[in-house]
Amino acid sequence: MNTHLSAAGTASGTAAASADWTGLIARDEFATDAARLSAVRARDAAADGHFVYAVATTGVYCRPSCAARPARRENISFHADGAAAQAAGFRPCKRCRPDEPPLAVRHAAAVAAACRTIDAAEEPPALAVLAAAAGLSPHHFHRIFRAATGVTPKAYGSARRAARLRAGLDRGERVTNAIFGAGYGSSSRFYENAGERLGMTPAAFRDGGRDTALRFAVGRCSLGAIIVAASDRGIAAIELGDDPERLVHGLQDRFPKATLIGGDAGFEELVARVVGFVEAPAGGLDLPLDVRGTAFQERVWQALRAIPAGRTATYTEVAAAIGLPKAVRAVAQACGANPAAVAIPCHRVVRTDGSLSGYRWGIERKLTLLQREGAR
Repeated sequence: MNTHLSAAGTASGTAAASADWTGLIARDEFATDAARLSAVRARDAAADGHFVYAVATTGVYCRPSCAARPARRENISFHADGAAAQAAGFRPCKRCRPDEPPLAVRHAAAVAAACRTIDAAEEPPALAVLAAAAGLSPHHFHRIFRAATGVTPKAYGSARRAARLRAGLDRGERVTNAIFGAGYGSSSRFYENAGERLGMTPAAFRDGGRDTALRFAVGRCSLGAIIVAASDRGIAAIELGDDPERLVHGLQDRFPKATLIGGDAGFEELVARVVGFVEAPAGGLDLPLDVRGTAFQERVWQALRAIPAGRTATYTEVAAAIGLPKAVRAVAQACGANPAAVAIPCHRVVRTDGSLSGYRWGIERKLTLLQREGAR
């Protein structure tokens, strides 16, 4: 099934600092030498920042998580921080660099600096250039950038260029000026994937969908009213609701200047297939989709489509599946932005305790869909 998605997202921000009382609890955990020694033996990163340990035979001090070979207990001393260790005559380890910010903080700063560089550049800088500025190998930098933002540096650069192009077109700039102003070296390079970025020609996008045809039809199913819209590329929207007129207005709001064409007999047949799929989701829908979202939304939607009928997954599990275990809230937001009900099965995502959370088209519809699939 072909899915067309655009990547117009931006990098995720770094996590907020922990509350003060959390730090106090952590310090209590490492209040004794026995607890500190256990953290050092386990290379527990959670202990970093609460104390350092020094080794008499090497004359260096390290973070608890340092990967250096363990020293004998009689050679280890514990110190409140790096300043105390240096006052005792020890120098910082060159491997874990305990006199610098934690590794996670350094990586976050490197990624943020790279994002600023990409944003300011006319054309996305090469991976090697970004990695060199961060003081990392290209492979290592690529890995930490993707872990922090959810996309590769190349995808982030492409997304930022697409965002600049959209902004230029929204301002009413000439198409050619907007293309070059966004950083595309030539108009031909942009037009190679213009459809995937905008879902239509740049001129049509600038005019709010002018000269773009969307076939649509409104019908009824056991879940209420349903509207199906499709471009030449595939299904652009499947929406459920109680008021057919509101569903049509919602489609008009998304493409205010597009030409909405009532479905002919052939399109009515497609709508009938979609309705049949909604009535029996386990049968699958073998039709192409033409839905666009941010790069992050694309990853979430692809993960949702991998959840088989009759099964559910938690928001936490979906976040882990896309390699961003801390992005649980962002995953929930991507589910809420899903434009294709049932085809992108966000109804199969539940809370950690198995209870149902919100659903864009109503919690009762979510429950009904899960019951039909045998998941409830």
